[in-house]
Amino acid sequence: MAQSRQRKAANLSRQQALAEERESSLGDPVESAPTPFIQELKTVKSGPQAPSSSDARLNYFVTPEGLQEAMEYSKALTSPLENPDRDTADPQLEKEASERHLQEHRNAQEAISRIVKISNGNTQDQMRLHIQNCIETFGRHNTDKTLPPKPAAVSHQSATEHPEKTPRVGQDTGSPEVQVAILTAKILNLSRHLQTTNKDKHNKRNLRLLVHKRQKLLRYLRRKERGGPRWQHLIETLGLSDAAWKGEISM
Repeated sequence: MAQSRQRKAANLSRQQALAEERESSLGDPVESAPTPFIQELKTVKSGPQAPSSSDARLNYFVTPEGLQEAMEYSKALTSPLENPDRDTADPQLEKEASERHLQEHRNAQEAISRIVKISNGNTQDQMRLHIQNCIETFGRHNTDKTLPPKPAAVSHQSATEHPEKTPRVGQDTGSPEVQVAILTAKILNLSRHLQTTNKDKHNKRNLRLLVHKRQKLLRYLRRKERGGPRWQHLIETLGLSDAAWKGEISM
């Protein structure tokens, strides 16, 4: 009888150890591996920092080219006019007006540059920039040109013939991989916030909902793409483990 209880206890202990080993091998359902894309999403702009690839982007959907063009147009529009009668013109006054205009333009340029700088924006502005980055990285208007198609399914003679797809117009903002990337950016933001507080139960629930929503999208995308190149590209770029979509997630 004692030997039977010992064997049962050893068996239960072994089962628990195997379950913990399987759980640890799956990874973390919330956090991502530190890939370059994830490192950029985790970047928090606060004060002077080393320049990154996102510093070239500006806030309020302003582009560097558009800002430069607008500043040059504004400078030409506000430049002082020369006296058409050169006999009565005062070169000294014109020089002072030109220097004053140049200094005012520099002040305005510096002020506008600070306003549109993404490092001076709030968390919502930075999240909007991350969402744009997700759309450009995973949107099918870009990935269709680089990623090979998914593996073909077995065709049958009685299968329904689907019509040819209409060519895509504009940016892709609704495909599963784009939505998964946006959810990952929001999950990382919430996870970073919850590391500094223990009483924010509302955002703990929001984090749990986002993780489960991402799990559903990942399962759908894996089934639809049959584990093809689009699925591999998403998982490798976002640094997601099997725990993000496989099994039951309890937080």
